[in-house]
Amino acid sequence: MKKHVYFVLLVILISGCSVNKQPIFLKVDNIKVISAVSDTIRLKAEAFFKNPNDVGGNITTDDIKVIVNDAEVAQVSSSKFNVPARKEFIMPLYVIIPTKRIFENNKNGILGGLLNAVLNKSVKVQFKGNLEYRYLVFKRDFVVNHIQEIKL
Repeated sequence: MKKHVYFVLLVILISGCSVNKQPIFLKVDNIKVISAVSDTIRLKAEAFFKNPNDVGGNITTDDIKVIVNDAEVAQVSSSKFNVPARKEFIMPLYVIIPTKRIFENNKNGILGGLLNAVLNKSVKVQFKGNLEYRYLVFKRDFVVNHIQEIKL
């Protein structure tokens, strides 16, 4: 009899926590340079979400590429993010870019890339790929494709 009571309580608990709506991906924005030293440039961006569910979940960023001036230079390196229930939230996205990758991929070579970055004092940064949301067996991918000019 106890087993049946526990089973009924478990079913009520699970059915009370809804995952009937998907979290809503709003945008990626606020790309900023955190630090720029001789060998690396560190960037931070923010992914904005709204979760209407009573349960959380996790978001991973394994498939997001960072493209600077039309050349792929890095991938987003954020750890698994725990999604809060029934909230709007911001997920930070961190990128470490080796500076030689930016300058090597320029059509004019290292010197041309260096001169271009110094003269323009800005670069075009694109985040492109997928964010993956998971809760138990439920899975959803969000497409990210955001371009922003950032000042060096």
